[in-house]
Amino acid sequence: MMKLHWSPRSPFVRKVMVAAHELDLADRISMTRTVVAMTTPNRELLPENPLGKIPTLVLEDGTILYDSQVIIEYLDHLAGGGRLIPPPGPARWLELRRHALANGFLDLLILWRYERGKAQPLPALIDSFTLKTGAVLAALEAEADAIARAPVGLAQITLAIAGAYLDFRFGDLGWRDRCPRFSAWQRRFEERPSMRATPVVDD
Repeated sequence: MMKLHWSPRSPFVRKVMVAAHELDLADRISMTRTVVAMTTPNRELLPENPLGKIPTLVLEDGTILYDSQVIIEYLDHLAGGGRLIPPPGPARWLELRRHALANGFLDLLILWRYERGKAQPLPALIDSFTLKTGAVLAALEAEADAIARAPVGLAQITLAIAGAYLDFRFGDLGWRDRCPRFSAWQRRFEERPSMRATPVVDD
């Protein structure tokens, strides 16, 4: 079996596992609980991923893949290709552009949470994160109908997980009131078996 370095709190790990369920590959992946933190590198993980990040996937032949998009591209290939990431062409560029927004948003939220947890957060950083979050939410609300019409893929998975991560770590933002159409789509997507099988747990 493939081995996935995993945490129930990581939205990037969740992306991989949602994709694996959508592709009917989840039963080929064993999950190894791996604790990582920005200020406390996991020394046992470093030989397999020098960045010390999860998700990290060890294939059956010992090949190691990291970064959620790389891992999902591999899984999509393993499942026959073109199921979650379209082949080259306009549909692919649109998918990857939406994914870049969602993935970058997750990066922003994780950095924001880290900054908010400091004894003395930097006001300029907090203001920047707040401004960018508002811009991202406005963009997602403007595109919500098109996102809802799109086939399930890398971008939709990541967008839905970004909404769930907002609920998980930023419940005080009231983002759903600001984005009713995107929120409605995200709630529907959360009901997919792949999402229900991969809940976020703060253990």
